[in-house]
Amino acid sequence: MEERTVTTVDFTQGTLLLNGPAEHILAIRTYLKFDERVKMFRALASDYGPIIMELHRRKFPFEDRARQFQPLQLSLDGTGFPPLPHQDAALSAWKNGGRRGVVVLPTGSGKSYLAVLAMREVQRPTLIAVPTIDLMQQWARNLEKFFQVPAGMLGGGSRDIRDITVTTYDSAVIHMEFIGNRFGFFVFDECHHLPGATTRLAATMSIAPFRLGLTATPERSDEGEQIIYDLIGPLAYRIDIDELEGKVLAPYVTKKLELELDPDEAEEYRRSRTVYKDFLQRNGITFRDRNDWQRFIGLCARQADGRAAFKAYLKQKSIARGGRSKLRKLWELIRQHHDERIIVFTAENDIAYEIGLRFLLPVLTHKTKAAERKEMLEKFCAGEYPVLVTSNVLNEGVDVPEAGVGIIISGSGSVREHVQRLGRILRASDGKQAVLYELVSRDTSEVYVSQRRREHRAYRRNWRKN
Repeated sequence: MEERTVTTVDFTQGTLLLNGPAEHILAIRTYLKFDERVKMFRALASDYGPIIMELHRRKFPFEDRARQFQPLQLSLDGTGFPPLPHQDAALSAWKNGGRRGVVVLPTGSGKSYLAVLAMREVQRPTLIAVPTIDLMQQWARNLEKFFQVPAGMLGGGSRDIRDITVTTYDSAVIHMEFIGNRFGFFVFDECHHLPGATTRLAATMSIAPFRLGLTATPERSDEGEQIIYDLIGPLAYRIDIDELEGKVLAPYVTKKLELELDPDEAEEYRRSRTVYKDFLQRNGITFRDRNDWQRFIGLCARQADGRAAFKAYLKQKSIARGGRSKLRKLWELIRQHHDERIIVFTAENDIAYEIGLRFLLPVLTHKTKAAERKEMLEKFCAGEYPVLVTSNVLNEGVDVPEAGVGIIISGSGSVREHVQRLGRILRASDGKQAVLYELVSRDTSEVYVSQRRREHRAYRRNWRKN
């Protein structure tokens, strides 16, 4: 009997190389591009699953030399617990979608345990990508607790690659061309980070056929959500904060407090704002186009009055975000909630440090060293530090279950950032009533920024389900 011609599939440098008869190549041609350098067809590693499935479906003989993983035996004996209804529904929806897709769950509702359940379901070597070193270490500890096996870490000076490995997105991009064929399941935590031009390489250079994206806020200002779905799979399941309030998450209230600037600040704000706005008007800058910011910066650098316009921009922004009335109100709220754990959120390090200096409070920023950061969080959770001031560092990822009060001094217009900050204080506990305060300088640009970032159902109380 005549020997059949076989298609070979290899993994090299984060891509697939395929060689085979024309009939096979034509069947999967949508995934392929001919590489003149090696005289073979090349494909994205992320298309491994569809390519193999199509070869299987057509009963074409092939030799899979790309995959370097085998099934695992993962169990939760003695460590697992029954999933909550929303976790069970999310897992079922993801399985029904071919074990590929994105699940949107609020912070504190058990995203990581859903991933554990999915890992038990898939039974394959698993790579989990996270945005920060803190999260990497947190995930590794949790996975070791549930599966009772060592978890590897890739990032932050660690390069321990095991059947279950947690990596930062940055490290995944660097190493994926070497390890992209070693995992059958890829979990993307905080997957809204994935669409970045470099970060997305972590997904495209992996052959993992099974994929799970986890996030509380998939929406992006650059409309990059579709990239998330293209790389991971479609939206499988979504449930929002207000749907879990009082059940899985603590009941909460949000309070927007508009405060008057002091008279001298108000005058300086108006003066700086006028200089800034006049410059924009003269140059036809409306910020309706995404390139307007770069254009503004360029004009500030080139034009004679540009330096003054940029200084005026920074000044009016600084006054609106850090007015003295905010600091007075902050102290009032700290005293009011003296028996609760409080996180104070700012947009700038300078304001965070000013608050820390004025009220003798610990301040956590991206400049805080790892050991000091760990100590601060431990003391906050233990109650030794009842208040923690931060500039963006605690917006996502870090587990601070004891926090019940959030005070936003300043922030961007990002809906995601605002929802993430709310999520920091919603982990449920007996009798807990979470409250998020948003301090806004009246008659400034902050009013508009506040309106933009509150465009989420978590802040629209009339959207609540009965």
